[in-house]
Amino acid sequence: MKIEESQRLKGLPPYLFAEIDTIIKEKKNQGLDVISLGIGDPDIPTPKGIIEALQIEAENPVNHQYPSSYGMGSFKEAVADFYMDRFCIKIDPDEEVIPLFGSKEGVANIAYTFVDIGDHVLVPDPSYPVYSIGTMFAGGQTYSMPMEEKNDYIIDLERIDKAVALKAKLMHVNYPNNPTSAVCGIDFYERLTEFAEKNNIIVCHDNAYSDTYFGDRRPVSFLNADGSKEVGIEFYSLSKTFNMTGWRIGCAVGNREVIASLGKYKTNVDSGVFNAVQYAAIEAFKNYKKYSEKNNQIYKQRREMVTEILDNIGIDYYKSNATIYVWAKVPEGHTSKSFAKLVLDEANVVVTPGSAYGKFGEGYFRISLTIVDSRLKEALDRINNTL
Repeated sequence: MKIEESQRLKGLPPYLFAEIDTIIKEKKNQGLDVISLGIGDPDIPTPKGIIEALQIEAENPVNHQYPSSYGMGSFKEAVADFYMDRFCIKIDPDEEVIPLFGSKEGVANIAYTFVDIGDHVLVPDPSYPVYSIGTMFAGGQTYSMPMEEKNDYIIDLERIDKAVALKAKLMHVNYPNNPTSAVCGIDFYERLTEFAEKNNIIVCHDNAYSDTYFGDRRPVSFLNADGSKEVGIEFYSLSKTFNMTGWRIGCAVGNREVIASLGKYKTNVDSGVFNAVQYAAIEAFKNYKKYSEKNNQIYKQRREMVTEILDNIGIDYYKSNATIYVWAKVPEGHTSKSFAKLVLDEANVVVTPGSAYGKFGEGYFRISLTIVDSRLKEALDRINNTL
């Protein structure tokens, strides 16, 4: 029997982080000591209180049945309380919140919910690959919005083609940003809201890193902008803030019509997040200050160590106070891919080439801080020895 993939799947490029996993596996099979700085997967354990909440609820037979795709009321109330305490934003838990299997699922499914074949979707460049992949699967066309260091990686809304903007259905935005680590202020979100309203575009803000920051300047939410709930939603992930990448829990918050439509789609393709995991997330939201502050102290120390070593090596990097990444320029004479290949071949260190995130990522590479300090330093020492 001949098994043939759909044209949609055939046209799909290999997923970046799956490729990295394959490379690491191959190297380790050769007996080599590989250090990966390529994936943002926290090495810090999930806080004990969150684990205990899961353990208690996992033993309750009531939670062993199908959960609702729309989520538990107590989970949605915890999200609303968190948004009020953290961002001073009032959220209706009944109509403006829905749980997700991590924000990645929401980012992918929002395209199926609103994008028809041929519709335009505005996507930052460089950016998280799933924005473009979700668009492609839904049959939409990606229109890239350049993000450049000279503008602190803030999207220039005036640069977007007016004809494209009028045809666009969705617009993906992500601050604090992956991969660049850039942070925007409320002024950008206010301009973004006006732009979306003028062009009738649904804004999908990926807020995965707002609680990973260093210093007194806390990143704000897109929903802090006046009128933002009229034009879009925000995806919030527990993965990085609470070291829960393997738990697959997040939420979408914001415009009630968008939330309802996303829920309508989800009822047909999944059966909701395991209730015990939602209870664990409630514990995380209730004690977010305690849990996130401990993480941020660790990431701050690691970032300072990395940037000090990069200064000594002579590699330039973008100065930021947020995320679990360092966005750095490749040494002169290299492309993003050639430098990543060099350190992989000669140092057995994995870094992510900036070009994997889009055309405007060329000339850069990303370092993840999600590895113990001693291995992080060793990886950078190895890189230095290849130059």
